[in-house]
Amino acid sequence: MRFVPLAVAAALALTTATACTAGREAGPSLGARPSNPAGQGTPSAQNLPAATLELWHGFSTDAEVKAFEQAIAGFNEKFPQITVKAVKGVQDDQITQAIRGGRAPDVAASFTTDNVAQWCRSGSFQDLTPVIAQDGVDLSVLPEVARAYTRFDGRQCTLPLLADAYGLYYNKALMKGEQPPKTLTELTALAKKLTVRDANGEIKVAGFIPGVQYYENSPSHLGPMVGAKWYNDDGTSAIGSDPAWKELLTWQKELVDWYGYDKLEKFRKSLGDEWSAEHPFFKGKVAMILDGEWRNAMIANDVKDLDYGTAPLPVADAKPDLYGSGFTAGTVIGVPKGAKHPQHAWELIKHLTMDTGSLVTLSNALRNVPTTKASMASPDLAKDANFATFLEIFAHPKTSTLPASVNSVFNQEAFATFIAKWEKGGVPDLDAGLKGVDKQINDKLKLSGG
Repeated sequence: MRFVPLAVAAALALTTATACTAGREAGPSLGARPSNPAGQGTPSAQNLPAATLELWHGFSTDAEVKAFEQAIAGFNEKFPQITVKAVKGVQDDQITQAIRGGRAPDVAASFTTDNVAQWCRSGSFQDLTPVIAQDGVDLSVLPEVARAYTRFDGRQCTLPLLADAYGLYYNKALMKGEQPPKTLTELTALAKKLTVRDANGEIKVAGFIPGVQYYENSPSHLGPMVGAKWYNDDGTSAIGSDPAWKELLTWQKELVDWYGYDKLEKFRKSLGDEWSAEHPFFKGKVAMILDGEWRNAMIANDVKDLDYGTAPLPVADAKPDLYGSGFTAGTVIGVPKGAKHPQHAWELIKHLTMDTGSLVTLSNALRNVPTTKASMASPDLAKDANFATFLEIFAHPKTSTLPASVNSVFNQEAFATFIAKWEKGGVPDLDAGLKGVDKQINDKLKLSGG
């Protein structure tokens, strides 16, 4: 199972680290192909000399590692002279420190897009643009949103490997024949209707928990419901000037207040762990949740008899054209600075990110969204109705992502902290508070060199 969590405090140190200069041992560059051994111009990819590539990735469970090895096996059939040594369970801070220390692997994959901007800007990951053009790779096979979260400032320093898409899960037994809501107004009404309280008013079953401290309810995942904008064209914060954020937070606070903040917090803190079989959705404690496509696999493993459905997230009443879209991000993969065999590494990345069979193999095993249009349409892709919802969300033209920023982790945490304070009733003036978030983000941007 693979998921893309909001970066936590430890990643704040990483963001600072990635701003530093990468290791002095630059190694070969992707800018040009090596000369043909026979002296006849540019060699074909199959004529690359024998080499051993080191690939670092974050997959760690036996099923994940096996699926990744199967995808690599397809590459080995094309390039038998290239050996791939895959190292599992590697996190972003390890990748960054290795690059800075001159010990970079040939290929590195990350579960989060939070560090793409820093890696691109600092040169920690090499720009793939020249070899993409040289090999005639058509990036239009990827939805535009996937291209957006893998590049920064004109540099395509990573490519998407697998994606996450976020939608609505609902418990059919608790819904009692109700259809999934399509608007925020419908969501509010249904959340209230499905909520069950005891004689003292304590929550026994929540229709929908609106707070940002609940599992996957981060600002980045909620924002697409209203078409909210994070940044202006110059990279400064748009949170205080985009009325969509005010609309979202006003809706959210009204539902929190209906539950009662203290009662909702008490209920939230009593719930089971998000990554265990005790998840409240599994236990019938919450009727509807915002979650990613990978939750389908967890349900299949932990609660096979759960009768549930999936749908796109509800959207702002005045923006019905947004319905069917959602939030997406995903695994990214690239060639770090200092890679010993960058040309070989590029061939491996090209295979893993563009080969339909490879992507379908990974998707079927890991239950994440494959990123090319061909892989999503493949008859070999396992796609029951609940999983197909997320394929459609990912492909929707209005599906959005968190735009790359050199301070992505800081910006997300600053906003989430503000919203948590707002929910509690600690923000007397929402407009002024959102402007204050703008100032935090913009001040940090100045310190980072804009």
